[in-house]
Amino acid sequence: MIPFFDFKSELKEIRPQLEQAFARVFDRGYFILGPELDEFEQKFASYIGSGYAIGTANGTDAIEIALRACGIGQGDEVITAPNTAVPTVSAITATGAVPVFADIKADTYLIDPKSIEQSITAKTKAIIPVHLYGQCSDMDTINAIAAENNIIVIEDCAQAHGAMYKGKKAGSFGAVSAFSFYPTKNLGGYGDGGMIIANNHKIAQICRQLRNYGFVDRYKTVRNGLNSRLDEIQCAFLIVKLDYLDKYNEKRNELAEYYTERLSDISGLELPKIADERSHVFHLYVISTDKRDNLQDYLAQLGVGTLIHYPIPIHLQQAYGYLGYKKGQFPNAEKSCSRILSLPLYPSLARSSQDIVIESIRKFFNA
Repeated sequence: MIPFFDFKSELKEIRPQLEQAFARVFDRGYFILGPELDEFEQKFASYIGSGYAIGTANGTDAIEIALRACGIGQGDEVITAPNTAVPTVSAITATGAVPVFADIKADTYLIDPKSIEQSITAKTKAIIPVHLYGQCSDMDTINAIAAENNIIVIEDCAQAHGAMYKGKKAGSFGAVSAFSFYPTKNLGGYGDGGMIIANNHKIAQICRQLRNYGFVDRYKTVRNGLNSRLDEIQCAFLIVKLDYLDKYNEKRNELAEYYTERLSDISGLELPKIADERSHVFHLYVISTDKRDNLQDYLAQLGVGTLIHYPIPIHLQQAYGYLGYKKGQFPNAEKSCSRILSLPLYPSLARSSQDIVIESIRKFFNA
């Protein structure tokens, strides 16, 4: 059996450091908004190359708080991609704003700036480009469109920890950005967690207030906030794992290159494309084929785990039917959702296991 994701090998390497971090938190007896959070926020902001980092309970809250801190609310329109995960959009609706979709580019699966321009109205207040699968969106073009139309850019970096665009890291391009530390992320904790990155001091200050009931001190609140705090134990674990992030991303790239080398000659199978002037951190290695469902079933029978990220575009989800979108409005997104399949890829994936995945795919295609 080759699982889609496996923690066990990773834990073997870093378990002693994790246990020390765990003990440190308990010895201090400080579990919420304490020194571990302060240290992790500082280290993560430095890693991204930004001024401020604000820990949150999860990545969805990070997006919602970022939107609210930027003044996005009832009736405002926020443009994003329809092939993203549901949390991107649920964060938008949590503010009272209206999600508006723009189609994606067929080759990279990232939001298409031309479609963004076509989606802008007088009510558009923000754009959320999603750095899907581990690769940055076309941030120069998106930022230029936003500046021309006086629109805020908020990056969804949940799948792009450490990804680069023209020499800068994901999370350093928008007015604000949001990260998730869900366990399967490139930088994942052992529970939920999220982070907001901001360069503007005032926005950062508002985000800090919003994540903790709007408090400015223990019993004084100045705005309607949330309970969304990244706890000390997760911060302690993430401090350890941040030191391994670049190493693990390099390993993901090695695994991705190996897949690409050995699958590139198969007719009818499309492999990930890395756009110019970008680095990919391969949160996911996503292939595309018209035979997706049959291939997934075949691999499952051989004990190879795969997943689909994501099978139903948001504009066709029942929960968002009230937005009035119809099938066919975003052809690239809809086509990709019907063809994509994510293969096992994580830093501890053994070469022997990867060879089994590759040979199984080749047999399916008689290649």
